[in-house]
Amino acid sequence: MNQLRHSLKMMTTRERWRVYKRISFMFFLAVVALALVHRGNITSMQDFQSDRIERQARMELMAEGGKKDSISANFWKSIQRVESTTEGARVTQKQGPTTWDVTSSNCSVNLNFSSMEWFMGLEANFKQFLLYRHCRYFPILMNHPEKCTGDVDLLMVIKSVITQYDRREVIRQTWGKEQVINGKRIKTLFLLGTSSNEEERANHQKLLEYEDYIYGDILQWDFMDSFFNLTLKEIHFLKWFSTYCGDTRYIFKGDDDVFVSVPNILEYLEVSKDLKDLFVGDVLFKAKPIRKKQNKYYIPQALYNKTLYPPYAGGGGFLMDGPLARKLYGACETLELYPIDDVFLGMCLEVLQVTPIRHNAFKTFGLVKNKTSRLNREPCFVKSMIVVHKLLPPDLIDMWKLVNSDLICSQKIDFL
Repeated sequence: MNQLRHSLKMMTTRERWRVYKRISFMFFLAVVALALVHRGNITSMQDFQSDRIERQARMELMAEGGKKDSISANFWKSIQRVESTTEGARVTQKQGPTTWDVTSSNCSVNLNFSSMEWFMGLEANFKQFLLYRHCRYFPILMNHPEKCTGDVDLLMVIKSVITQYDRREVIRQTWGKEQVINGKRIKTLFLLGTSSNEEERANHQKLLEYEDYIYGDILQWDFMDSFFNLTLKEIHFLKWFSTYCGDTRYIFKGDDDVFVSVPNILEYLEVSKDLKDLFVGDVLFKAKPIRKKQNKYYIPQALYNKTLYPPYAGGGGFLMDGPLARKLYGACETLELYPIDDVFLGMCLEVLQVTPIRHNAFKTFGLVKNKTSRLNREPCFVKSMIVVHKLLPPDLIDMWKLVNSDLICSQKIDFL
């Protein structure tokens, strides 16, 4: 130290200034390095806590159903810490994006309520749903904005999954084929996520890409297809429609196991053309949340504590007008996601103070309650309907041929 002081005294003023400057700069670098190390430790602790929650959810899923079930119960593509590049995801009727603006997703676990007592008592699938419920929008893998180019009178939108090619093919050959009827332009789209089976995903994806290359009618987003993710499919379509379909008049939205009479739809729309905010289907009024854990539609009290659901249409098939669909997108942005897509859409209608219309030509639970009844396969009844649910491809083809043959019915049922 004495030697350093002596050396400094022997230096000129300029030389001493240079030494002081170097020492100060080195001290500054040391402070910055310490700050970065401290910040890294904090981030590591946060990541560790996040990983712990994720591992716990995965372990519970595996304990309940084994490795295969845990993979299929994964609601999203993967658990990633990717920053979202989406800006202005909230779309209004007056102004919104003109292209799909989601290129990545923020899917980090939400730790806000993970330690709460009510949360710890939930089943593993509901825990995972709540931990990632904020993951609302995902990148689009297959897109066909040209489907809404010009005036489209009726857009047929069918929910499907990647493995059900046979259902999509039968629909294309029967009621879902694109056509013009009495000057009305009809277009068709299928809505898909990605395969929930990780081992098969790559192969099925290649087949789906080839299918889309041939038909050009698939919208696919980068989230896993699962029961709870049907709500994601709902809001993704509403966002897509609000982005690309400014001149589309009506939408039919349904499942890939239904029989649909397009002429009956057009006939109904003609007599209902003056109705504003049209939403019609097999509507359930005063339905109660199911509390039996064995039921597919079970909902715990912690997730929904009201006595009744708002009115909602069975998801097998319903009709709505385009302006209402754009309003529904705005309404769904005000709500937390709900694991039953039909009910969630009813919640959105409630926000808009729109009451859906119940129509007897929509049979999303079969023609009669007795599922084994021959009436559910009676072509004269089906011919008078708009939607009949639960028909597999062979049944749908047979029914289509019968209904479109020289079928003579003793009595026409007037539902329209």
